[in-house]
Amino acid sequence: MEVELYRRLSPEETGELRLQPQGSQEATAFVNAFLKLSMPKKKDKAIQDMLTRKAVVLEHYAKKKTKQKRKKTKGFTAKQRREMRLFEIEPKQQRYAIFLPLHQLWKQYIKDLCHGLRPESQPHIVQGKLLKADLHGAIITVTKSKCPSYVGITGIVLQEFKRVFKIITKEDKLKVVPKLNNVFSFEIDGFISYIYGNKFQLRASERSAKKFKSRGSIDL
Repeated sequence: MEVELYRRLSPEETGELRLQPQGSQEATAFVNAFLKLSMPKKKDKAIQDMLTRKAVVLEHYAKKKTKQKRKKTKGFTAKQRREMRLFEIEPKQQRYAIFLPLHQLWKQYIKDLCHGLRPESQPHIVQGKLLKADLHGAIITVTKSKCPSYVGITGIVLQEFKRVFKIITKEDKLKVVPKLNNVFSFEIDGFISYIYGNKFQLRASERSAKKFKSRGSIDL
């Protein structure tokens, strides 16, 4: 193979290629320089060893692709959401009858969550699941409150925030009831559950991961 690499071209070949004939020393120097340029990581001795043993495979060094950082899409701020009124319910939609199907869906959701609410179900297990459940669509009642005007308010939960419930009453009135200093209750298939607002000041998404501790009595 080395003989073929360093072989002198015939006059006919140099004429066709329009090349100037070179001596063996010049050809050897050209080949060595070319191989060294093509394989910069190889030493001269390693290149010569490769020439005497096997065919030369020129190395190709691909350029490393730089990963482009993805820009995270920023959501709306709380101020922007208020200005856009994303969470406001239009007055024409504030009708109790409109949200009754939502309540029926919520009842089915709770039955599936608690495996049917059978008579033999253990109350503390059911209560634990209900405390973590989504309350959108539940009919809740304010049973105790430090503010007497809140006691007796009953309606379907339309929105739950960290510190308040928004409920629609049978009189088609939208009420904003704070959780603080209020006790709520809701009933499903004869099972009544109580919610102490002071210990319930969490968003629905946060509540699903919280561990509630059972207490003997809780004051308002």
